[in-house]
Amino acid sequence: MAAAVWTDRGRRAATLVGTLTGFRSTHTALKSQYDALVIGGGHNGLVAAAYLQKGGLKTAVLERRHVLGGAAVSEEIFPGFHFSRCSYLLSLLRPHIYKDLELKKHGLKVYMRDPHAFTPMLEEGLRGTLPRSLTLGSDLKMNQMEIGKFSQKDAKAYPEFAAHLEKLAGAIHPLLDAPPVDIPGITAGSLRKRLSAANTLSPIIKCGLKLGKNISDFYEIVTAPIMKILTQWFESEPLRATLATDGVIGAMTSPSNPGSGYVLLHHVMGELEKEKGAWGYVEGGMGGVSQAIASAARSYGVDIFTEKDVGQILVDSNGAAKGVVLKDGTEIRSKVVLSNATPYVTFKNLTPQGALSPEFMKAVDQIDYTSPVTKINVAVDKLPNFLAAPTPDDKPGPHHQCSIHLNCESVEVLETAYKDALNGRPSARPMLEMTIPSVLDPTLAPPGCHVVSLFTQFTPYHIEGREWTDQDREAFADTVFEWVEKYAPGFKKSVVGRDILAPPDLERIFGLTGGNIFHGSMSLDQLYLARPLPSLSNYRSPIKGLYLCGSGCHPGGGVMGSPGWNAALTVMADQKHQ
Repeated sequence: MAAAVWTDRGRRAATLVGTLTGFRSTHTALKSQYDALVIGGGHNGLVAAAYLQKGGLKTAVLERRHVLGGAAVSEEIFPGFHFSRCSYLLSLLRPHIYKDLELKKHGLKVYMRDPHAFTPMLEEGLRGTLPRSLTLGSDLKMNQMEIGKFSQKDAKAYPEFAAHLEKLAGAIHPLLDAPPVDIPGITAGSLRKRLSAANTLSPIIKCGLKLGKNISDFYEIVTAPIMKILTQWFESEPLRATLATDGVIGAMTSPSNPGSGYVLLHHVMGELEKEKGAWGYVEGGMGGVSQAIASAARSYGVDIFTEKDVGQILVDSNGAAKGVVLKDGTEIRSKVVLSNATPYVTFKNLTPQGALSPEFMKAVDQIDYTSPVTKINVAVDKLPNFLAAPTPDDKPGPHHQCSIHLNCESVEVLETAYKDALNGRPSARPMLEMTIPSVLDPTLAPPGCHVVSLFTQFTPYHIEGREWTDQDREAFADTVFEWVEKYAPGFKKSVVGRDILAPPDLERIFGLTGGNIFHGSMSLDQLYLARPLPSLSNYRSPIKGLYLCGSGCHPGGGVMGSPGWNAALTVMADQKHQ
């Protein structure tokens, strides 16, 4: 293995494969007319297309990049190393979509992880012992033993906390799989329309019935700082900090800010292979999810194209969408257009100027896309060996399959990292979530080598008011690697390539406005009836026939497939009533 480190600049200068087999367009010819066009081949766009085609609408998907998947994409960044370049774990793929589209039949294979989380301490072992660590998984008794290293009181409280959180998260499920309540429909229009709109109340009623006497607890967790909740339950810092990471992951917020409790709930409400709250690795990387959905969609008759960059949505003289024009000048007509792009890209970049009111455009400008994330993909020729859990002969231990939390010994460390970014600087001691999927999936790296994902926080979009430079990227990666080295000596020497994606890079490459992985902050003012705006929560836009189907819609980023599914239902309902 070459000793030289491949930087992102070096990667761009080299000729690399960049895709996995089956990700490019088929030889299907692009037609000039469709019933429905989907802009963007991310997972939600592909889900929407599959259901629209099943519903009888001839549908095409237009993806601007050379590879399908949007943020859920696999790319061979360095020869022989295949990465989940942006999103990196699977959990919140809705079970009914998994079943309806027969994704297992279409090649989706998931490696389940157990244990789930590993937090090593940065401390000197006492009397020759190893530094302490906290490992959490599905074995409740083992979790209690691990937590007991730090607090017997916390170990005793943990089972009740886990059950409480699971109950609250489970109550949200009816809300995920349906559009939000149709307030305008219920409050205006004919009696027939009002009665029809009243059906949208059903999911929220089911949610309330599931919560029962826990409604007040639910209200508290979605509005309170996560630290308020965790302090009520626990006293040990490593446990509180480990759990708090799920309250700030992907969000420019701290554990002490209101609303971080909902972000935690958002990340524990999924399931995988019928296991509640589980997260897993997709074989071949996260692009394997997109590939399976695309395969299902194609089997129904969807036409899917890559390297088809949409320049503008076509709007007729009556203010209705009538298709798109590609940047190469090709016009494609359709009855409806669905955008899997962010609301900002959809309305600011793709919609003709003057088609939307100044008041609406001002509201679009107010959507928060702040992101704290820099993603670093690393190719290594040796498995990281942690001081807190050393393994001989480069053999993986159970902790290597986990989400490995570094710089998470205390909440104070997380708070300090957050404050650095608020002041316009990348964190000097960043919060790091490391995953090594090649421990379970041997298809990702050459024998003896591994792919390492470093999901890092907190980094600002601009560094003290200026744009990131290549030197800034390299300097921040050096900082991250120095911290990893403290926990796993020898890590820096094992690196043979690194791909550094700061917030502007995530925006440029994947179309994530502001670099935000959720297509918009998951803050209380941008959830449910207000996602992405109160006037847009039903997936319809002010332009007739133009719909949103991406993660900027309810229920938000991370809940794979639900925005696409809900948008498809909305389109089909509108088509039925026309």
